[in-house]
Amino acid sequence: MTNHTIQSDDLIATILGNMVTATLLLDEKLTVHYANPAAEQLFSQSAKRLFNTALSQLIQHASMDLALFTQPLQSGQSITDSDVTFVINGKPMLLEVTASPLSVQSQHGQRLMLLVEIRKIDSQRRLSQELNQHAQQQAAKLLVRGLAHEIKNPLGGLRGAAQLLGRMLPDPNLNEYTQIIIEQADRLRALVDRLLGPQKPGKKIPVNLHEVLEKARQLVELEFGNQVLIERDYDPSMPNIVMDADQVEQAFLNITSNAAQILASQPDGTITIKTRTVYQANIHGHRHKLVARIEIIDNGPGIPSELQDTLFYPMVSGREGGTGLGLSISQNIIDQHNGKIDVESWPGHTVFTIYLPIQTV
Repeated sequence: MTNHTIQSDDLIATILGNMVTATLLLDEKLTVHYANPAAEQLFSQSAKRLFNTALSQLIQHASMDLALFTQPLQSGQSITDSDVTFVINGKPMLLEVTASPLSVQSQHGQRLMLLVEIRKIDSQRRLSQELNQHAQQQAAKLLVRGLAHEIKNPLGGLRGAAQLLGRMLPDPNLNEYTQIIIEQADRLRALVDRLLGPQKPGKKIPVNLHEVLEKARQLVELEFGNQVLIERDYDPSMPNIVMDADQVEQAFLNITSNAAQILASQPDGTITIKTRTVYQANIHGHRHKLVARIEIIDNGPGIPSELQDTLFYPMVSGREGGTGLGLSISQNIIDQHNGKIDVESWPGHTVFTIYLPIQTV
């Protein structure tokens, strides 16, 4: 290796070392050969420890297929994904990732490697994405509710006509058929009512949040018994929250019951209900001084990535036999209390986080 090459390598190392973007140099097996200080910070490991470590060992879960990183080695073209979630050290991070082919001079000659740049997406962009997603969910709900109202009117006419027809039929045995029409109309009306969900909260009064959570927990335990273990991690200093307790209990019950139904078929299924207070939290673009954060955590198989963006839409379910209404209703209830629900999920870990503003009365 000539002095010129050494100086060039030193210059490159200096440039990479001062970059705020986490930068890795990987071989074709996605093994780390170089990590700059920003990458050390991202993975909470020194460059020495990162060296010769497979990328898959550093990331517990990735929303993209890591094998895609090798494409630039064949195509010679860089690839970029600006909406990637990596779970690193148990924490999900929203990132922009770029992989580029790089010819590197080594003692064995030229070698083609991958230069991977990882940038954290700033909080403003995350907030913008959250607001857009919330707007899309609200638009979907309005569409479904509009259709539901349109369906209810002809259903009422259909049911009334079947009742009149039943009275006029000469043979009472034929009433069996009109009764089927009435029963099916009632069944559809009940489904439409569930689609609409609660239109507005009832009377709101200061309530102990943990009493509401305990009622939901007890109902789930009565249904599933020893099939699922439910653990509690409550913040005893949590102040009372102004809410419609029955509706909020239903929201918690829907989420916890969904998790229990999935965990019931697997060994060591565990749900953890955790509460904490959060100061200066942002909910749908509005800042609140004090907020209750409720986490419902399970160790199930996780939510398929293709469902995560539409999980709260009516009639969307990741569970066989599910109606897809429980989470939609839960979000509607929490929205009516000026709160929000976030979800993070990967295999072995799913957490629904509910934020409820705490108002002083």
